[in-house]
Amino acid sequence: MLDEREVRWYRSLYWRVAISLIALLAILLGAEAIMFLTLSANKAGALPNDPGQMALFVASDVSDALKTKKDLDLRQHLQDKYGNYFQTILVYLIRDGSVVGNHDDIEPDAFEIARTSLLERRGRPGGRGFFGRGGPPPEYLGPLPQGPGPIAPQGRTNAGPESPSPGRATPAPDVRTGGPPQGSFGRVPRDPFWDGEGVRRRGAAVIAAVLVDNALTGSVVVMSGEPPFRRVASVVGRSMSLVAGGVLLVGGCVIALAVFGPARRRLRQVQEATEQLGAGDLAARAPEEGGDEITALSRSFNRMADELTRRAQALESSDRARRQLLADVSHELMTPLTAMRGYIETLSMVELQLDTPTRERYMRIVSAETTRLENIIGDLLDLARLEGGGTSMRRERVAVESLFARVAERHERELSERRVALRTEVMAGAEQLVGDPDRLEQALQNLVANALRHTPEDGEIALTAERREPRFVITVRDSGGGIPDDQLGLIFDRFFKGDASRKSAAGSGLGLSIVKAIIERHGGTITVRNEGGAVFEISLP
Repeated sequence: MLDEREVRWYRSLYWRVAISLIALLAILLGAEAIMFLTLSANKAGALPNDPGQMALFVASDVSDALKTKKDLDLRQHLQDKYGNYFQTILVYLIRDGSVVGNHDDIEPDAFEIARTSLLERRGRPGGRGFFGRGGPPPEYLGPLPQGPGPIAPQGRTNAGPESPSPGRATPAPDVRTGGPPQGSFGRVPRDPFWDGEGVRRRGAAVIAAVLVDNALTGSVVVMSGEPPFRRVASVVGRSMSLVAGGVLLVGGCVIALAVFGPARRRLRQVQEATEQLGAGDLAARAPEEGGDEITALSRSFNRMADELTRRAQALESSDRARRQLLADVSHELMTPLTAMRGYIETLSMVELQLDTPTRERYMRIVSAETTRLENIIGDLLDLARLEGGGTSMRRERVAVESLFARVAERHERELSERRVALRTEVMAGAEQLVGDPDRLEQALQNLVANALRHTPEDGEIALTAERREPRFVITVRDSGGGIPDDQLGLIFDRFFKGDASRKSAAGSGLGLSIVKAIIERHGGTITVRNEGGAVFEISLP
């Protein structure tokens, strides 16, 4: 079974913070991934995924742009329209030999591939290829024929493969249509260098021709390799940073409000309760709602406050008892002293002629009050030693029958005078007990003396010893009127004498306090109840 102070893990503030942070991180990563995929799809989705189709698309777009605007800033056009795409796209223009790209971080090798994209590929079987070393011949710069026949020099027409141009190998017809190679987005010259889709490939580069009014104007080079990470970061970095910042801000606010907000409020309540307790408000307590570490702290604080309150009340009660004790001691000591002083002053008056019997009576009174004063002082010292632990207790076997006999002998004369019977009974197994015989006899003497003061004539006092495993019980019972219920809790207080219903207020009021101290020094307890009279029950180990 878990200790109530132990915090279950699912209620732990630390676990809640950790889980919240993990959830925030997961949400952040998920949002970043979604944003990355979305941006990637948006940027790349407008162009075909296939590099060849992409090259034909860009070639067609550049061709249209060159036809529409003669003074086109091609570099700006590429960066404006294709700058957000990850792929490297280059355009080579034959007219000025320039190469422009859609990014500023393009590798030099890509520019070199673009510049040589329309030159002869050495080692190609079948002639000089598309163009020779000197570049394209003039007849290739004119309009291309619209018919299905092969490309003819400018000013000529060819009816078909049966009338080839002298000195030039006849390009193979398109394998699909029988005509010149046809791209998805425009017509390109028929040449063995172009594949069936109208593009040519050189390693990671895909090349497509740019035609303006059916004249070869340049080429488009699309690099099909993985784009540089810095380019991807520059394209999507700002958007992802904004998303990440927003998720962190919102998540931080949610954690602050859902986790740290209540924790801060409850810690503030603990702080306020601490300040109130320090200021003397013993009723200040911290709220114990929840089941986390702050609740455990509040419970510990409240237990401390309860203990401090109990101790403060005990100190206050002790202080009241101390003041009351001083008053009671002063009163108890002043009573015999006053009587003694009065009689002594009377006896010392020379002018007062006292007869011998009167003088002797006065002297007996002074002697009795002196004895009473000695008894009070002796009881106070005895009680102080017992409660302070200054008196050592002997541990030896005590015959209970002999103990009861000595108590009966001590009060024999008073018992006889008042015709009160003292009955003793030692049950089987209770013949002996372990303790200090003198102190145990003193305790029983006081209990019997108290019973005698409150037992009417012809009454009875019973002393009984029995074993109630594992305890040894001695009972002192009288046939008096009992103790008022409102005084049962005060009967063992020092100088408490009860009221007039107890027949007599004689004695110092310390006897029962001494009994309680003796029994507690033996490791036992003493209780009192009314049961046809007062019943005192001593329980010893």
